[in-house]
Amino acid sequence: PAAARAEYLAPWWASWLHGLPHLSLSLQPVPSTFRPKDPDYQQSLLLLALVGAVFLGLNLVFLAIYLICLCCCKREEESETKKPNSCCTTWTAVVAGLICCAAVGIGFYGNSETNDGVYQLIYALDNANHTFSGIDSLVFGTTREMKVALEQHMARLNEIFAIRGDYVQTLKFMQQMAGNIVLQLSGLPVWEDVTVQLSQVTTEISSVEYYRWLSYLLLFILDLVICLIACLGLAKHSKCLLITMLCCGLFTLILSWGSFSVDISAAVGTSDFCMAPDKIILNMTQSGLSTEVVRYYLYCSQSLTNPFQQALTIYQRSLTTMQIQIQGLMQFAVPIFPSAEKDLLGMQKLLNSSETSLHQLTAMLDCRGLHKDYLDALIGICYDGVEGLLYLILFSLLAALAFSTIICAMPRAWKHLASRDREYDDIDDEDPFNPQARRIAAHNPTRGQIRSFCSYSSSLGSQTSLQPPAQTISNAPVSEYMNQAVLFGGNPRYENVPLIGRGSPPPTYSPSMRATYLSVNDDHRRQYSSEFPA
Repeated sequence: PAAARAEYLAPWWASWLHGLPHLSLSLQPVPSTFRPKDPDYQQSLLLLALVGAVFLGLNLVFLAIYLICLCCCKREEESETKKPNSCCTTWTAVVAGLICCAAVGIGFYGNSETNDGVYQLIYALDNANHTFSGIDSLVFGTTREMKVALEQHMARLNEIFAIRGDYVQTLKFMQQMAGNIVLQLSGLPVWEDVTVQLSQVTTEISSVEYYRWLSYLLLFILDLVICLIACLGLAKHSKCLLITMLCCGLFTLILSWGSFSVDISAAVGTSDFCMAPDKIILNMTQSGLSTEVVRYYLYCSQSLTNPFQQALTIYQRSLTTMQIQIQGLMQFAVPIFPSAEKDLLGMQKLLNSSETSLHQLTAMLDCRGLHKDYLDALIGICYDGVEGLLYLILFSLLAALAFSTIICAMPRAWKHLASRDREYDDIDDEDPFNPQARRIAAHNPTRGQIRSFCSYSSSLGSQTSLQPPAQTISNAPVSEYMNQAVLFGGNPRYENVPLIGRGSPPPTYSPSMRATYLSVNDDHRRQYSSEFPA
């Protein structure tokens, strides 16, 4: 007996999407029943897709108005007295980046869920297709055995048993039983057209799903790369990166609303199918298959009788009768006609093979296997598939919000970079505390050293002329300081030379260094006294 049907209930999100208004392009109400070949129903799905285009247009208009207002409504007084607040721009970009990352995470989950649901549908269709192909193969093989192989054995036995009328009558009776089996098998539905259609549908769904999954994966990567470009542009203060991010952000914004349009249309169409799949399949198969057979597999209820039960019963009875007749001939005819044993054993082998085929055919024709595949397909597409589409719709909305926010923040970041450039332009290049001057000095160290030496040497000369003659150490030439610096293992530092003529306190030395310093100083004093006597 058939098992009780595992009830299928449409998920709540399918019911909600099914309840959305279905309007034609002329804005006339259209029934929400799934009718993929009806032009009005196609227009209703197209109108849902156009909603995404409308949202895209409104979004672009909002961005255009915002940018125009930002450019035209400048507050000149504040721009002259205050720097643009970069903190607000930075936090806006950070929040937008976090929203973008959250959107990509939701998108990855939704893409995976949709992919799992679609491939569950594909596997269920493949299993059902394998079952249908197996049924046709068993029916064709058993029919060929009964018509060809069994007839050859009976023709030879008729020649052997020609002198025994009772044995010939037994062969004719067996031939009649074989005819009954062939007749019952010919009454079973042929699933060849169904298998061809299922193979085409499975191939198309698999191909479309692969490119859909890959497209969304590339879109997620593009979103993350654009967020990275925005962060680098703000961190490096690069106008080139900001311009690149602005162009890519607009492109990604268009892609986000495009994916929203495709997802909302696909989700509503799939939900319309999921609300009443049994009726839709009955309407689609009424021209090729018996309604009784289709209902048997769709509902698989104990209240429904197996439409193949009678044919299988006659098959079983005819097969059993033939086996009994062959056993009788083996017992009574073989002792009289030994040459008949080979053909009788061949017929017995064929009947055993046909009995095995009967058991396999009975299992394949049972509704439980195909009904399980049917429920697996529904659960895959209506639960995981539609749920994944809803997450992808949420991803599209969050991505559009994130990139709209980033695009709005870019002009303020640009203004901040421009103000920083103006501030650097106002700084004197001669200022040693100017970062740009330090960078120039780092790239041209020779120029910096010579300039310092000349400037400080001139200042030394002016300062020594103003000092009283009592401070003899201040009248030491610059070469004395240079020699001292070289003596103690260091390089001459010209910027410290002016300190010699100001009476500044000497540095602290160790005893050995102090002794060396005094000896060198005495030598220079004696040399100075000999050259310039008092």
